[in-house]
Amino acid sequence: MKMNSKTLRILVAAAIIIVVAIGFVTNLGIGTMSAPGVWDISILCPLGALGTMLASKTMVPRAVISLVIVVLLIIVFARAFCGWMCPVPLVQRLRGLFSKKQAKAARTSDADGNGAAGPDADAQPEAPAKPLTAAEREALSASCGTSGAQCSSCAKRRGAALDARHFVLGGALVSTFAFGFPVFCLVCPIGLTFATVLLVINLFAHGDVTWSLIVVPALLAVEVLAFRKWCHKLCPLSAFMSLVAKANRTFVPTIDNAKCLETSKSAACGLCGRACDEGIDPRHPQLSEASWSECTKCRACVDACPANAITMPLLPKKRLGKPESPAASVDSETEAAKP
Repeated sequence: MKMNSKTLRILVAAAIIIVVAIGFVTNLGIGTMSAPGVWDISILCPLGALGTMLASKTMVPRAVISLVIVVLLIIVFARAFCGWMCPVPLVQRLRGLFSKKQAKAARTSDADGNGAAGPDADAQPEAPAKPLTAAEREALSASCGTSGAQCSSCAKRRGAALDARHFVLGGALVSTFAFGFPVFCLVCPIGLTFATVLLVINLFAHGDVTWSLIVVPALLAVEVLAFRKWCHKLCPLSAFMSLVAKANRTFVPTIDNAKCLETSKSAACGLCGRACDEGIDPRHPQLSEASWSECTKCRACVDACPANAITMPLLPKKRLGKPESPAASVDSETEAAKP
C-alpha cells in the first residue's frame, strides 16, 4: 500500500523530534531545528541569525553564512520546512486528534440511536461529475503563471502582500535590536517544543524540577493550541520564508491537462485546491486564498488528484496537453449530443 504524503510528513517530523531527543540524551552535539549541525558546525535559524547580529550590532560571520545557506535552501525548496520538518503542525495535530475522537463518538452515538451499524454506515454513493461552474470556466480560460505576476487577482492573496505575520517579524527584529537579545526566541514554538523535550529528559534523568517544566509547555500550548492560525497569522519565520520563496521556481505543482478532469472532461473537481492547507488551488490560482510563495511542497494536492494529473518536477514545466477553452469544449459536446 502506497504511503500518502500526510502520513510521511508526520513520520518525518516525529523522527526529527526523536533524533533530537536522542542527541540530548547522548550528547551527540547534533543541535535542534533552531540550530542543527554536527558539534561546532551548525546552521542557525534565519531569525536567530538576524537576531544575533541585531542584538550584538555587528556582522557575525557564522550568522551571515547561516543566513546565506538558509536563503538558498528556501529559494530551492520554498516553505518545505513548514510542511515537512517543523514540529508545530505535529503538535497542532494533537488538538485535531481529540476533536476527531469526540466527533467519532458522536457519530457512533447517532448511529446507535438510528439503528445504523458497521463501518459502511457513513458511506455515500459516488456523486456523478458535475459540469464546470462559470467561475471555474473563467479561471481556466484566463492566463495565470505560477508566480501570479500575470494575474491581478493573485496580488490579493495571502503572501502576495504584507500581512500580520510580517508585522510580527518586524516587531521581533526591532525588539531584538532595542533590547539587545532575541526576544522572539523566548517564545518561539519551535524552540519551546525542543525545550519541552529537554526538560522532560532532565526530569526523568536527573530529577530536575523547575518552574520551566510548567511555564515552557504552557506557553507552547497557548501558542500552538489556542492560536489555531499561528502559522498563517503570527509566525514570523513563515513570513520570512514567504518573502524569500517568491524567488522559488522549483518543485511547483504541474498539472497534466490531458489527465485533469476539468480540462479533459469539463467536469468539476477542485479536490487539489480543497486539499491544500495553505489555501492554494493549483488548478485555479485566481481562486486561491494564498499565493504560490506560501506553498510548503507538502504534496497534498498530488495525493488528492483522482486522475493522477499533478506532479512536482524539479524544474518548472509548461502545463501539459494544452486543451481548447472549457467553454468551447462544453459547447462542442452539447452540439454533439443534439439529434
